[in-house]
Amino acid sequence: MIKKVTKTAGASLALLIALAGCTVSGTTEQSEVEGTTPPANEIDISAQVDAALEELTSSVLSLGPNGEAPAGFESTELTADEVAQIQAAGLTAAIVMHYAGNDWSSAQIEGLKDEFARLGIEVVAVTDADFKPEKQVSDIETVMALNPDIIISIPTDPVATSAAYKKAAAAGIKLVFMDNVPADMVGGTDYVSVVSADNMGNGAASAHLMAKALNGQGKIGLIYHDADFFVTAQRYQGFKDVLSQYPGIEVVEEKGIGGPDFAGDAQAAATALLTKYPDIDGLWGVWDVPAEGMMAAAREAGRLDLKIATQDLGTNVAIQLAKNELIIGLGAQRPYDQGVAEARLAAAASIGKTGLPVFVALGALPVSHENVLEAWKTVYSVDAPSSVSSVYVK
Repeated sequence: MIKKVTKTAGASLALLIALAGCTVSGTTEQSEVEGTTPPANEIDISAQVDAALEELTSSVLSLGPNGEAPAGFESTELTADEVAQIQAAGLTAAIVMHYAGNDWSSAQIEGLKDEFARLGIEVVAVTDADFKPEKQVSDIETVMALNPDIIISIPTDPVATSAAYKKAAAAGIKLVFMDNVPADMVGGTDYVSVVSADNMGNGAASAHLMAKALNGQGKIGLIYHDADFFVTAQRYQGFKDVLSQYPGIEVVEEKGIGGPDFAGDAQAAATALLTKYPDIDGLWGVWDVPAEGMMAAAREAGRLDLKIATQDLGTNVAIQLAKNELIIGLGAQRPYDQGVAEARLAAAASIGKTGLPVFVALGALPVSHENVLEAWKTVYSVDAPSSVSSVYVK
């Protein structure tokens, strides 16, 4: 079941929507005269979206899994004395992933490893549960046998994995989570902190970008994550809340996917939607891997005109953004920086630092064709690979 987003987060989102201004009713026919001013509807929708996205980049809409107010990336900074103390402590760490098969996971792991290396902390294990709770429980037990001081992890299922994480906490291991937290565990007591993107904001960003691509008019389908997974529920809710402010866009159907073959499941769901609604204009996918399956379905159906919005700046969706094909925009996380923040928080807790934030969130990053190369560097701290930059259409 998808968790209900808190009232406070909803209120924040409502304020952001209000700043975007009123939506446009009705349509204006496209002028047949080349070089004339674009239709009024197109101008108004673009201005509305641009204003909303500008506001979005300077705020965080998400609250923590237990309603915590977000702290910023800067709250994880360490002093020179703290770094020296950490380096002298001889700490070890393990990274227990939900799955490691995408660019987001790779960037998280890279950020963690780089910051742990700077802090003199040895990484003794990196595991991949392939999104299977029973495999992750086994991974936690295997990692605990190595006696790490720190575990950084993201639960595949908050209930099924909770007992294993509680055992790790009882053993004195400092736990820092990515995005999601186990059931019945309290931040600042059972675990140090959880670090996340502004998933509500990223969902909102993709909704605004979809509205801009459709000029406020059209039919779309949604493919969401059908699981009790806090952050994917937030982006789903953020997308729907903002899309409701564009009454010219109709959601014809929503389909859930559970994985672990997220690309394959999304491809099947998208194919079904394209068959049932041949006049559909766009699709939204919960992150980039499902969006890859949606792109495959669009190609098979000969629907290269389809508008697809998503979250997370993976290589394959970035290539399509660079080409200005199929993917029209997304809300990106900042996984490398999230990894850096997680490493710092765990290290600080290991030397007894108190007053650490229990929820840290990094702001949403709207990405479109126009800024995809710049956004790549922001997300991954390196220039876009040639597979993306070489196909950029100016």
